[in-house]
Amino acid sequence: MNLVEKILARASGKPSVEPGEIVIAEVDMLLMHDLSGYLTSGVYDKQVGLPIPHPERTLMVFDHHYSPPTEQQADVLHHNREWARRTGINLLDCGNGNLHHAAVRGGFVKPGMIVVGSDSHTPVHGALGALAVALGNDSHAGTVLPYGKAWFRVPETVRIELTGAPRPGTTPRDIALWLTAEIGEGTMNYKALEFTGPYVKQLAFWDRWLFPLLCVDLGAKSSYVEPDEVTEAFVRTLPGGLPYDLPRGDGGEAATVLRYDVSDVVPQVACPPTVGNAKAVSDVAGRQVRYAELGGHGGGRIEDIRTAAEVLHGHTVHPDTRFNIVPSSREVFAQAVREGLVLALHEAGATWFPPSTGSNQAINMGAMAAGEAMISTHARNFPGRNGSTRAEMYLASARTVAASAVAGEIAERSTR
Repeated sequence: MNLVEKILARASGKPSVEPGEIVIAEVDMLLMHDLSGYLTSGVYDKQVGLPIPHPERTLMVFDHHYSPPTEQQADVLHHNREWARRTGINLLDCGNGNLHHAAVRGGFVKPGMIVVGSDSHTPVHGALGALAVALGNDSHAGTVLPYGKAWFRVPETVRIELTGAPRPGTTPRDIALWLTAEIGEGTMNYKALEFTGPYVKQLAFWDRWLFPLLCVDLGAKSSYVEPDEVTEAFVRTLPGGLPYDLPRGDGGEAATVLRYDVSDVVPQVACPPTVGNAKAVSDVAGRQVRYAELGGHGGGRIEDIRTAAEVLHGHTVHPDTRFNIVPSSREVFAQAVREGLVLALHEAGATWFPPSTGSNQAINMGAMAAGEAMISTHARNFPGRNGSTRAEMYLASARTVAASAVAGEIAERSTR
C-alpha cells in the first residue's frame, strides 16, 4: 500500500484498503479558521448539541478577521472565543499567523495523521506526510466533532515525478505554478497526488510545501510528499518533536505516473482569472501593480522574506506601489527580527502586517479598486478575490513579487 492507503487502513482499523473502497476513519486533527469555525459552531450548537469527546483534536486559528474593522466581524471573533472556551478546543487568537502555517508551527499536525478542514488548501499538510483533505462545515459538525470520525473513499494515486535542475532565478514557486498549467486545472478529480522525483527530494521542507498546495486547483482530493530525513529533521524542531517512527508507504502501484523535467522552466506568473493561467514573467512584464504582497498559504515564509531583502538591497519600493509583507507565523516574524530583515525592508519602503492570512478575500487589507492590480505569493487569483471584480491578481514567487515592488510593474528583476 502507498502512504495514503496505509494511513486510511490504520485509521479505519483495517489490514488493508484499496482505491474505490469506502472507509470510516478516525480523524486526528480538525483545522478551522475564524470564518469556518463560526459556521461550524452554529450548525453544531443548533443541530447536534452533543458533547465533543476529543476537543484536543480541534484547532481554530483567527487568520482572516485578524483585526476586525466592523462590529459584525468583531462579533464573529467574540462568538468563536466563547465557543472555544465552552468546548475546550484549541484556539490561536489574532496575530498567530496563517491557519496552516500556525498549525504546523504549533505542532498540531504530524506525519501519518488524518487532518481535515473546511479550507480548500487543507491538503497542503501532505507536505508533512499527513493525509489532509478538505471537508464541508456540516461534515465537521455532524461527524468529526461529535464522533471523531469521517468517511472517505480511498483515492487512486497519481505519482508526479520531477527531474532536472532549474535555471538560475527559477524558484520552487515558479515550478509549482508552471506545473499547474502543465497538468491542467481540474484534471485530477478525487485523486491522491504523490510529488516525488530527484527535484522534490532535494528541496527543503517549506519549498516542498508549495506542491501539495496545488491540490485544489488540480481537483485532487489529497496530495503528499513521502516522509524522509528532511521531514524528520523538520518535525524534530516542532513542539512535541517526533514521537513515533515516520510513516512510509511501500511504493505501492500508482494508477498513473506523470514525469516532468523542470530544467527549462523560467520564472512564472499566474495571470487572471485562474492559477492555471501561468505564463513566463517576460510575457506579462510591464503591467503596473498597485500592490505587491508576500503572504497567504504560499508565502510569508522566512525564505520569502530573506529573498525580498536580497532583492531590495540597495533599492526602494516604487512610489506608486505598496509592498505589504505578512509573516506566515509569529515564529517567522521573530526570525525576521533576529536577522535584521524587518528594519531593512521597512527602510526600503515595505509595510509590515501582523502574522495572518493577509489580503486573502480583502477582509482586513488589500481591497482593490477597478483597474488596479496586485502581484502576490497568495494561492488564489480569481476575479473579486481582493475587492473589485474588475481588479487583477497575479501570483508569483517572492523574488518576482519583490522585483515588481521595486519596478512598480511586473518585472523579473529589480532594475529601477
